[in-house]
Amino acid sequence: MPMPHGIPAIDLMMSIPGQDNSAWYEFIKPLLMDRESREMFKMPAQYMFKDIPQTGKQDDYVAYVIAEMDKVGIERSMIGIDEDNEGVLMALKNHPDRFFGSYECNPNRGMEEVRKIERLHRDYGIKAITGFPCGLVPQVPIDDKRWYPIYAKCVELDIPICLCAGVPGPRVPMSPQKVERIDEVCWFFPDLKFVMRHGAEPWTALAVKLMLKWPNLYYMTSAFAPRHYPQDIIDFANTRGADKILYAGYFPMGLSLERIWSEMPDVPFREHVWPKFLRENAIRVFGLDA
Repeated sequence: MPMPHGIPAIDLMMSIPGQDNSAWYEFIKPLLMDRESREMFKMPAQYMFKDIPQTGKQDDYVAYVIAEMDKVGIERSMIGIDEDNEGVLMALKNHPDRFFGSYECNPNRGMEEVRKIERLHRDYGIKAITGFPCGLVPQVPIDDKRWYPIYAKCVELDIPICLCAGVPGPRVPMSPQKVERIDEVCWFFPDLKFVMRHGAEPWTALAVKLMLKWPNLYYMTSAFAPRHYPQDIIDFANTRGADKILYAGYFPMGLSLERIWSEMPDVPFREHVWPKFLRENAIRVFGLDA
């Protein structure tokens, strides 16, 4: 079914760029062993992303991002924030109608990180916690005990946890993100809203099976151009999973909004899926109507 026009979309993965975006990937460098990743790539999964957006020098990067959002009809975007990133915090403060915050956490920090999550939720109203199990130093598998205080705090604050699942793009070991690890987390934390991000490949059939099994398990399309959305996910959205699949992009880290939205009309979602995928599921799962 053709994509309907005029649905104000909500993008669940976006960043505010700057003059130097190299710091985005500093965290993962200790894990990179091959020379190409360490010395040649601008981003650690560059072999998968051939046309990384070039944002250029802008007088006002927030205004630039809002203009890009307006071109394709994105009403609001989730951006990662931290206490030392003044530019992003100002974007959140000055444009609460366009941006809402999430925090990329590191469970290796223990209770210090739990207290930080509380503080960011209180002071900035973050709507989610995100994480990259394979990119942490040291890595932390999805079902590892170090995540459990984070999961418990997310339940207490009633915000989702959004973790990368599946084989990671960067050339690091994949074991921490095996989709089967999510099963025990959903069993032990039935009230936790868990959102898989970055594909869950090659275990998308298992991801669908687990979403059928666990009411609070979801999937976002982050880091995938629409032409590469897994067929298992499209089929699930069109049948029993219309309430489970959420739109997320990857601008400007790896995909341009122009590319995403030029390919989006070709995704074969059924008519009833589109408003849920682009907007309604995000409002419900992330509490955006509050």
